[in-house]
Amino acid sequence: MSRKKTNYKINRRDFIKKTSLLSTFIIVPRHVLGGVNYLAPSDQLAIAAIGAGGKGQSDILHASVNGKERVIALCDVDSGDIVKKSRERFPKAKFYEDFRVMLDKHPEIDAVTISTPDHTHANAAINSMERNKHVYVQKPISHNIREARIMTEMARDKKVVSQMGNQGASNPYQLSIQKWITDDEIGNVHKVYVWTNRPIWPQGVMMPKPDNSKLPDSLNWNLWLGPANKTDYTPGMHPFDWRGWWQYGTGALGDMGCHIIDIPFKALGLKYPTDVECSVGSVFTKKGTPEYIPEGCPPSSSVTLHFNPTSINKNKIEMIWTDGGIRPSHPDIIPSEYNLGGFDGDGKNGIMMIGEKGIISCDEKARNPILFKNDGSIKKATLPQGTVNELKEWGHQKKWVDACKAGYKSDEHLSLTSSFDYAGPLTETVLMGNIAIRSYLLRKRINKRWDYFGRKKLLWDGINMKITNLDEANQFTTRGYREGWEI
Repeated sequence: MSRKKTNYKINRRDFIKKTSLLSTFIIVPRHVLGGVNYLAPSDQLAIAAIGAGGKGQSDILHASVNGKERVIALCDVDSGDIVKKSRERFPKAKFYEDFRVMLDKHPEIDAVTISTPDHTHANAAINSMERNKHVYVQKPISHNIREARIMTEMARDKKVVSQMGNQGASNPYQLSIQKWITDDEIGNVHKVYVWTNRPIWPQGVMMPKPDNSKLPDSLNWNLWLGPANKTDYTPGMHPFDWRGWWQYGTGALGDMGCHIIDIPFKALGLKYPTDVECSVGSVFTKKGTPEYIPEGCPPSSSVTLHFNPTSINKNKIEMIWTDGGIRPSHPDIIPSEYNLGGFDGDGKNGIMMIGEKGIISCDEKARNPILFKNDGSIKKATLPQGTVNELKEWGHQKKWVDACKAGYKSDEHLSLTSSFDYAGPLTETVLMGNIAIRSYLLRKRINKRWDYFGRKKLLWDGINMKITNLDEANQFTTRGYREGWEI
């Protein structure tokens, strides 16, 4: 049976009309297919969390941009209630106890958030960057200065996008403070006070005795220890009290210094300090003899750092840090009805930058900045409309995610407020204070009396990471590592 030939003509105009109509049915935007706010997997970041409980809950939540990015794996040494919220939020994510196993099993991971105790920050970050993963690391980025330097250089070498978790660095109030400085509102700054009410955990006391009988079934204590010395389970150390012990934490300075010191460090363009000295509070449990607990952070401390002039500030600067609830005195030009630490602060944490013409003060994370002029005038900072609110941590994690997608040295990356190029030197400065605190307790026996030979101003060669006038202090620029956890 012969086929009947169909004869028809189509002109160019008809062809364009018909193919245009056809294309509207074939090429459909992905957001239409997937619904409102749909992102194709190829447009999403594959993220994993190392530390999914505690602060890790909000870090991975904000990094996921409330689920717009793909969270494919969660890791925590505690599989109990502490990670319940994260596991419920991301039910498709595989769960691991050991971040090294997770990284090996998921080469598709693009980026990781690291929200572990301070002593494992560097191990987790370095393992991740070695595999070319972008990293978001809680403050301080490391347990010691050597680790911070290694991490900063590795981020450059591996061309990964990094960000430290001092979320106040993205608070837009910081821009107001910086503008006041560059506009010469208070003139050259010569003194900075920074303070905190921390510690709010046990500190300056004897460490609890290890007791394996109290080890929770959900906690992998060996992995929790990581690079620290092998020991039986110490009750209370997890999930929070580790902060007060040098094996694991970095004390009040490590907890709050990267939030508070960040503000003047950035606004004044500071670099490595030239020297550091300190005094620390004592605890007496018996008459006449203070407790000697060199393995633990003190109950309070005062640390003084000096900085050379910068391109922004022409004076040398003295920065005085106090913790344990010790605050500076109230300057005359700040009216008595104002608490120190911003126009709406409670005074528990804060900064004051004192210049030739006035004082800038704010609360932790750059909240509520206020300018007091010598002439009696007062100026409060205001935020532009549409500012990302504090509940979302000012978009600090999202900006990192956007930079990861845009790539190393992209505009998004270069605009980050705490990438390691900046956060590394800031962390080193914070940890300088801990070198002074730990050196303060160095002692040797001379003629039946203790000589505390580290109680002096320590001179710092920042480029070479070295105390130049007390070699014994240099042991605190690094740490000993348990076998298998060396850096």
